[in-house]
Order: sequence, then structure tokens, then C-alpha cells
Amino acid sequence: MSRNLLILCVFCASFFFGKHTTIAQNEPLKQELNLKQPPYLKAGDTVAIVAPAGILKNRKAEIEHAKALLKRWGLHVEVGTHVFNQGRHFAGTDDERCEDFQKALNDPKIKAIWCARGGYGSVRILDKLDWTAFKENPKWIIGYSDITAFHNQVHNFGIQSLHAMMCTSLQDEPATIKETIDTFKTALFGASLKYTLQGSTYNKSGSVSAPIVGGNLTILHTMLGSETSIDTSGKILFIEEIGEYKYHIDRMLQSLKRAGYFNNCKGVIIGDMTKIKKNTTPWGSSIEQLILDVLSEYNFPIAFNMPAGHEKDNRALILGKTAVLNVSKNQSTLVFK
Repeated sequence: MSRNLLILCVFCASFFFGKHTTIAQNEPLKQELNLKQPPYLKAGDTVAIVAPAGILKNRKAEIEHAKALLKRWGLHVEVGTHVFNQGRHFAGTDDERCEDFQKALNDPKIKAIWCARGGYGSVRILDKLDWTAFKENPKWIIGYSDITAFHNQVHNFGIQSLHAMMCTSLQDEPATIKETIDTFKTALFGASLKYTLQGSTYNKSGSVSAPIVGGNLTILHTMLGSETSIDTSGKILFIEEIGEYKYHIDRMLQSLKRAGYFNNCKGVIIGDMTKIKKNTTPWGSSIEQLILDVLSEYNFPIAFNMPAGHEKDNRALILGKTAVLNVSKNQSTLVFK
């Protein structure tokens, strides 16, 4: 083979195979950045209340409050058959919790699935569920904390979900969680959702428009290496946490970092870091500085003080929906398109 012919063959191979590889890499990202939005609710729609995780022992009052709240909004309510069951740590056995969730996924008249509480247990039923009907006719899945497992799952199906209050949030007097309830309703019915966040000297300034993903840091961490781990490329990552040591938060963030979570991320929003435990060996910095240290090599904006997570003021976020994030030291704004 002549030298010129060899060069031509190499050029053609790189052109065609390189082009093909680029398309294969970009297509999934393009799909993920255009997530399907379930229909917003309207009066007369039906919401299912299910308990896919922790036990609801002595929590019947909160479920009654939740039913009453939805009815005031003109919605019908169906409560899962096994919601008040007790299966050791969980609200019934895995099969019982799965049965209630599956029924809600399959029933065409159910327009939203509201999780009664978090705790632990969602991951145990993820792979037992048949998502066929849900993917054909998406509906809102609502909750936070352990429910992040479901948010990840449906995000990878290309469908939006709602990070918002759960039924057990209504253990508090409604007047003390007004923003929590109001923003939940706003998001559920499709009204304009926007926030002005308190400023922070730790904020890293910048502006970006991208879909929001994420949820509870521990759940995001435990999903690494599985099909339910999410791709954060081209997206804004939201995280919140409760009841962890600072060194454990650092360890989880370092694990996400090593897995490439932040390589192509567009921004980070930090929600509530609640009930941080004190270790016998002090960490030596604030939780804000800990986070900034992990993310120091990246240029995306970072906003602290998002009131979402395990505090009373737990405002709704539409995961998978594009929002405009503007961050400065004085304040940040988050506006969903």
C-alpha cells in the first residue's frame, strides 16, 4: 500500500468512525435534557398516597391531614391498601409496598403518586416495579429524602418528578409550613415557580440555565455504579442531607467527584444540611467550606441557602425541568421556565 493511500485510509476511518462516536455520545444527553413533563393537576384529578419506605406507626393523623389538604384543592384521594402495614422496619413487606406502588403506576385515573414518608426502603422495590404503563403515561411522583431513589429512576426514563413535602410533613401546623405547602401546590398545578434565596459569602457567582436533578446526598451516593445513578452532564445538581458527620459528607462528595458527577455539571444548589453530627475529631471548617473545597476546581455557580430538605421550610423543586439560576454573594434567584 502506498504512503498516500495509507494516509487517505486513516483519514477516512477517523472521519467516519469519529463522527459516529460523537453522535452516539451526544444523543443520550440530548434526550435527557428534554425530559417529558407529566400533566399538571387540575380539580377532579386523583392522587394516590403510598408508603414505599418507612413505617407509618402512629401516623394516621398525618395521612388524614394529607387527604383533607388534597380534597380542599379539589382533588380525589386513594390511599394504598398496605400503607399502615408493618413489616419490620418498613410499611409492610417489600411485596406489599410494591403492590400499592404498582397499582398507582398502572391506574390511568391516578395523576400523581404522593409518598407518605421517606426513611428507608424505596431502593428495595425499585427493581420489582414494572414501569411500562408509567413510561407511556407519566404521572407526578412526589417526595424527598429516600424518595430520591424514585426521582433518579424516573429521571433516567426521561421524565420529570417533584421533590416536595410528604404526608408526614403535616405533623406540623399548616401555618408553620406555609411556604412548604404553597410551593407544593404551585408546582403540582403548574403555576409559576420561582425563588429568591438568601445570599451567602460562600456563594460562587454565575448564571446558568439547565434542568435540575438530585436530592438526598446519601441516596445519590448509594446509587453510584447502578442503573439508577444519574448523569449530571449539562444539569444543575441539587443536594440536601440530614444526620451525617461532616467527614461522611466529604466522603460522599469525594465519591461523586471521582465518579465524574461534577465534570460537566452546570451548577450546584445546596439545600438544608440538617442535624450535622459532631465527631470526636472536629472537621475544622464549616459545612459550606467543606463543599467549596471539594468543588474548588470547577467553574460553575454554587448557591447555598436553598430552603429544601429536612427542615419545616421545604420548598418544591421540579426535578428534570429547566430553571434559570443566578448566583451572587448578595442573593440567588431560581426561576423555572
